[in-house]
Parts: sequence; structure tokens; C-alpha cells
Amino acid sequence: MFGKLYCAAMVLLAGASAAHSAEPDAAPIPASVSALTGCWEGRGEVMSKPVVIFITAYPIVRGAMVALEAASSAIADPQDQYAAHLVFGGSDKQPGSKVDHIVGYWADSFGGAFAATGQGESRADGFDITYHYPDDAFVNRWRFSGDQLTWRIVARDGKGAEKPFASYAFHKTACRSSTDPR
Repeated sequence: MFGKLYCAAMVLLAGASAAHSAEPDAAPIPASVSALTGCWEGRGEVMSKPVVIFITAYPIVRGAMVALEAASSAIADPQDQYAAHLVFGGSDKQPGSKVDHIVGYWADSFGGAFAATGQGESRADGFDITYHYPDDAFVNRWRFSGDQLTWRIVARDGKGAEKPFASYAFHKTACRSSTDPR
């Protein structure tokens, strides 16, 4: 009797462990993307407008990808708010490649017409990912230094010229409850 109960408990525990891991054939999340996991707060500028910003990043889809929620507001006008939902995942390494390739998705409070897919790659100190839009590509450069994070976005035109769009500096912070209105 106890033997059957023990076997049943082991099956349940094994099933519970597997339920939280990515599929066996899933491309691993690059370490540079996993480093985002947790909560961050900071300040920055968007098109020369000073803002405060909070991000929370966490694993999704059984640990196969990372989701990031960003919420910001203008310092001069706290009612001027913005939100974005980003998703990042690894893709298989190309033969002979020494970098991890990254895929992503951008959705924000401007709605579905401004959603975009992205492609990028890891670097020793972070990762870059580019989202293509009809007029410009937006290159996102994520860089880590200890518990500090920078996120710079430049608009790149069809000729390759870049101009600053947004820049943020963050520090790691304790995560708050899911009901936090940030």
C-alpha cells in the first residue's frame, strides 16, 4: 500500500517539475536575456522627455521565453503614461556562430498597429534586438553592469543613420505585489 502511494507521489512530483520547464527541443534562453529577470526601476528620456520607468521581467511558456512589462510616466506630467509588453526567446545557434540569436515581440499602449517582431543577438555585456517598422528600424541595446542596467533605443533609417530615441538607466529593486499600480 505504502509502496503504491510512494510511486504515485513520485510520479506527481516528476510531473510537477516537468510542468515548469521548457520543451526538450526548445532553444534555450540566452543568459543575456535571462539576466533581465526580476524588477528594475530607473529614469531616462524618450524623445528628450524625462521619464521614470519600472520594468518587471519573468519567465513564461514553461520557461522557454522571458516576458518584460514596462511602465513609464513623464516626470513633468505623471498623467502622460506609457506601457509596453516585450517577449524574448532564444533561437537555434547558426552553425559556427559564437553568439546566441534572439527573437522578440514588441507590443505597447499604442495598440496592435505598432506591434512588431524583432531579431537580435547576445553580446558579452547584454544583447541587441531590432524591431522593423515601415519607416525606421528601432535598435534596442540592453547592457548590464552588476545590478545596473541600461536600455538605449535608436531609430535607424534605411541608409543606416541612427538617431537617439530613448535612453534609460536602471537599478535592480525588490519586486512588489502583482497589484502594484506602477
